Amino acid sequence: MNNQVDQDKKIRNFCIIAHIDHGKSTLADRFLEVTNTVEKRKMKEQLLDTMDLERERGITIKLQPVQMQYKDHLLNLIDTPGHVDFSYEVSRSLAAVEGAILLVDATQGIEAQTLAHLQLAKDLNLAIIPVVNKIDLPGADIQKCKQELIGLLDITDQDILEVSGKTGAGVEQLLNEVINKVPPPTGDIQAPFRALIFDSVFDKYKGVIAYIRVFDGQINTDDAIEMWASKAKSEALEVGVFVPQFKKTDQLTAGGIGYVATGLRDVAMVRVGDTLITDASKAKPLPGYKQVKPFVYAGIFTVDNKDYPKLRDALKRLVLNDSALIYDPENSPALGFGFRCGFLGLLHLEIVKERLEREFELDLIATTPSVSYKITTTDKTEQFISNPTELPPANRFVSISEPWVDLEILSPAKYLGAIIELLQQKRGVQKNIEHLDKDRVLIIYEIPLSSIVVDFYDQLKSISSGFASMNYQFLEYRESDLVKVDILVSSTVVDALSVIVDKPSAYNLGKAIIQKLKNVIPKQNFKISLQAAIGGKVIARDDISPYRKDVLAKLYGGDRTRKDKLLKKQAKGKKRMKQIGKVDIPQEAFLKIME
Repeated sequence: MNNQVDQDKKIRNFCIIAHIDHGKSTLADRFLEVTNTVEKRKMKEQLLDTMDLERERGITIKLQPVQMQYKDHLLNLIDTPGHVDFSYEVSRSLAAVEGAILLVDATQGIEAQTLAHLQLAKDLNLAIIPVVNKIDLPGADIQKCKQELIGLLDITDQDILEVSGKTGAGVEQLLNEVINKVPPPTGDIQAPFRALIFDSVFDKYKGVIAYIRVFDGQINTDDAIEMWASKAKSEALEVGVFVPQFKKTDQLTAGGIGYVATGLRDVAMVRVGDTLITDASKAKPLPGYKQVKPFVYAGIFTVDNKDYPKLRDALKRLVLNDSALIYDPENSPALGFGFRCGFLGLLHLEIVKERLEREFELDLIATTPSVSYKITTTDKTEQFISNPTELPPANRFVSISEPWVDLEILSPAKYLGAIIELLQQKRGVQKNIEHLDKDRVLIIYEIPLSSIVVDFYDQLKSISSGFASMNYQFLEYRESDLVKVDILVSSTVVDALSVIVDKPSAYNLGKAIIQKLKNVIPKQNFKISLQAAIGGKVIARDDISPYRKDVLAKLYGGDRTRKDKLLKKQAKGKKRMKQIGKVDIPQEAFLKIME
């Protein structure tokens, strides 16, 4: 065993993992209260959810560490998100700890994301503490939840704790269980300093602040530091812990979790998953994180093109502590200059857009989300595209492949038929249906990612009365019969509205977009033609009729030839307007079409 000071044996590093809305943040609040980390007069709900967005939505978006003193032990807790789009935050938390509280809502039971997070914890050989939460609620079915956990973890009834994050019942017993079951961190305090960067934020005075888990050695304020991967060098301006605010301590040692203010101004130099070291000649890098690959893409543009530099700077800041977000410059004739951004899912997109608008005071438009496609060209090379406008002409490629995912849905058995029907409509391929008990069923399908990124989750919740939960993981790229549908307004392609879809769905989708456009584009003094086309072939069409001006309104009687002359003159004018007229599609129209 590595050398380890006695003090390190009093440290416990753990996190809370669960499905969304199973009470992680509320339980964390009780921990802070019981350990007197935060005074009662300063307590508020979701204390560790520091963003206004998290508090309003009642969800955790960013992982949040906090250090607590309990009895004679030092407890480092990392509160994690529960939504599928933020699984990468959970994986980073798990790599920094030795144990995990597996939290299950007594009214909901085990759900899809519970299983996904549990598997991540098992892969890292973490100590698992099973807990049934919300035992105070009238609809709680504690015994049923326990039976599910017993079957899942191969444990006994006595191994499962019952708590209420709301009332505090069982919370002290749970903290004692953390001390007893979670092993102390191992590490050599005499070895060269090595720490894993699991998150980071930017401070305009202290530069990039790295959140770290120290595995070996120790670090002090003013020590020279280096990033293993980026080779960036600086010095530790400040070293400290989370209580949950930053608290300066001047030193962090093996087994500890805290922060280092690096002084570095370039956010790209401090990468999540990199190893922070003090002596490059002696230290070896720690295993980092598997690079997160976004599969959902959308263009983000400013309503006012003058705000483009502001958007560029905002994305540069935001990507620092959101390693799953990527972006590249993009220019759209319809929307101006913006960025093509990659996300893990629709909620991720929604959160990023809202954070940009709130934190950086931007007014933004996001284009219709699409997935990345793999193109095999006629010269046998492969390329990936994330924007439908990048698709080469049909004679320039031989095949197009789209990402498929393994989809797991947990649902009450009575909704099985409706869910299977939905999955078949979305081109799903059944792999397995497992009845966990007489009431709950696990449905496993392979399905194109494009079929579930837009409105699938809402449809699933609707047909299951809100009881079904889902989780998915990337499987592979598969060749499919896909086409690009272009939308033309007065014979001009509107690039922002182009989509790639499977061929059988092209007509219905094109028709739906044309109908939406007809309802949102205001009338002009000339007729506007709306078309959906694949290549040069129009598959759907409609027109917006012009304003009708009564040029005969002031004529009372008189020669018929005079009326005909005025009508003919009006027709000539409309024909000329149609030829030179430019249709301005208002920003509101794009917003409505892309909803």
